[in-house]
Amino acid sequence: MIRYALRCDRDHDFESWFQSSSAYDSQVKRKLVTCPICGSAKVDKAIMAPRIVGKKGRGRATPPPEPATTTATAAPEAAAPGSTSLMMAQERELRSKLKELRDHIVKNADNVGERFANEARAMHYGDKEHRPIYGEASPEEAKSLIDEGIEVSPLPTLPEDRN
Repeated sequence: MIRYALRCDRDHDFESWFQSSSAYDSQVKRKLVTCPICGSAKVDKAIMAPRIVGKKGRGRATPPPEPATTTATAAPEAAAPGSTSLMMAQERELRSKLKELRDHIVKNADNVGERFANEARAMHYGDKEHRPIYGEASPEEAKSLIDEGIEVSPLPTLPEDRN
């Protein structure tokens, strides 16, 4: 995959990912690459900083650098201050919604901790009254619950939660 900083004939800057440089060339030739702001199909590559990884940096998950040009967004008023890309704004919105979902579950369900698998089974088989719960289960316990027809889902985890 390769990311290109792009500019339309109306000077709107944006970026997009392509399978390869030849895929980009093919899509531009067929007018499939369009500006997300004005819809223009007259698009060219903009100047961008290359991503160079030294021997020490290999194997580490680091975010790719931002393009050297400023990137416009389709809805700048919806983006957070300092936002330079529509994708970054969409990622922030998704993270916000995942955090909201997780917070709702934590607020409205009982944390049963390591007893999660046993509690879920007891409710499924009618030994306990149904109620919203969350807790901890090993991958093997979760698979076993699913195999028994008990619906389970992991709580959404965000990168900032892991620190």
